[in-house]
Amino acid sequence: MSSTTATLEGNHLPGINADRLFKGSCLALIATAVNFAVMGAIMGPLKEQFILTNEQVGWIGGAGLWGFTLSILIFGPLCDALGMRFLLWLAFVCHFAGVLIMIFATGFTMLLVGQLTIAMGNGLVEAACNPLIATIYPTRKTAKLNQFHVWFPGGIVIGGLAAYLLDKLGIPSWQLKLCVILVPTVIYGRLFIGQKFPKTERLQSGISFSGMVHATLMRPLFLVLLVCMGITASLELGPNRWIPSVLESGGIPGILVLVWISGLMALLRFYAGPVVHRLAPTGILLLSGILSGAGLIWLSYAESTAMAFVSATLFAVGVCYFWPTMLGIASERVPKGGALALALLGGFGNVIVGMVASPQMGTIADRYGHDRLPVVETRAVLQRVTTVYAAAASGEAQTRLAVDVERAREEAQKVLQQATGDSLPMIETANALRTAINCAPNTEEGRAVAAEAKKILGPADNYGGRMSFRYVAPFSIVLILVFGTLWLSDRRKGGYKVETIGDR
Repeated sequence: MSSTTATLEGNHLPGINADRLFKGSCLALIATAVNFAVMGAIMGPLKEQFILTNEQVGWIGGAGLWGFTLSILIFGPLCDALGMRFLLWLAFVCHFAGVLIMIFATGFTMLLVGQLTIAMGNGLVEAACNPLIATIYPTRKTAKLNQFHVWFPGGIVIGGLAAYLLDKLGIPSWQLKLCVILVPTVIYGRLFIGQKFPKTERLQSGISFSGMVHATLMRPLFLVLLVCMGITASLELGPNRWIPSVLESGGIPGILVLVWISGLMALLRFYAGPVVHRLAPTGILLLSGILSGAGLIWLSYAESTAMAFVSATLFAVGVCYFWPTMLGIASERVPKGGALALALLGGFGNVIVGMVASPQMGTIADRYGHDRLPVVETRAVLQRVTTVYAAAASGEAQTRLAVDVERAREEAQKVLQQATGDSLPMIETANALRTAINCAPNTEEGRAVAAEAKKILGPADNYGGRMSFRYVAPFSIVLILVFGTLWLSDRRKGGYKVETIGDR
């Protein structure tokens, strides 16, 4: 859409530069998406450097989602009172502060707090930008929300490629990858400076806060959408959090697969969106439920790069229209719900992913990955760690490396002491292998032992992660039943109908 057309659509709001506000919103969404991509790219390095379990990494990744929810549920309903300008400047502060906290983190707690702070900024972006776009484009809500949400997968492409190129240039610093988030942050801050923001559509229509709450929570359709949002978000965002680290542990370029998924989603939303959304939105969601479930099941069996990309393509087509179409239906079928309805949908979707789907996927990965560790070979490697690393640690002064090497030896020894027969302790074994890989002594024999540990742990992590995909996929059946019912109901009533604020 040209800037002239966008500006003309905002002419019902004197003094408002709709085009600039829309562009600033898109850049703010890019910042949130770059964080999503970067977190996917650095989960492995964080796990190795700070010796974290899959579950702990899942909690850090999940904080990016339930933190989003915390933010949007607090500030979304207050959007009318505080104003969209205030929320977006607060988002700017959170993005900067969160990146700095993570860069200077010393362990799990600071990483969690830093990601939570960034996530608060992400939630503020959604809390402000969704009602902002619905307000400046009142006759094209679903279309413009889809155009806006092009930049979530688009931002993942940007962040994912930046992380990949840094690795290829020999700059694998996860801290530098986090700094990529600050680039779109600075740009959206510049675009919003000096701009006048409109009142929300609800305020302009004179609907009270209590009226908004009643129109939202007393509509059965909205409650159905709320439950389904938790499932659609889990199908899309849960696996995307894990795809890079899971596939890379199996020798597949996981970050490129995520970039491919996100790039395809962006292209589909941008180019096919105007055509697709001439169809019934409920029909779109029905088809999305079918394709996303099939794609995720297929991806869970991907053991080669070719199979990963092909199955990821089907998965991308399936999840592509979930998020913006859910928001569009709520805006068009529950118009009096305003910022509250949009905030509840986005918030609930993210809290389910952040506090349920992502950590549980990590737990499943830990369990099934442990079952794939070959007991004899694992014990042999850990035994070599206790001898090789002990010799290396005693031969050095008390440097940081010597302390780390000794810690790796102690963890390996602890696992061997806890092992009984053909059984190894579940969490401790994988952690001992990770510590041995990350804290290998700088000797030929030490590097060889670390390589053996990685050769054992990689396939196990890959299998466990793929099994977690397989556990999430069946939830698509619920979506097929619900959206199929809504689609049939719309057809019986003569087709999908958009409501206006004056209809009810």
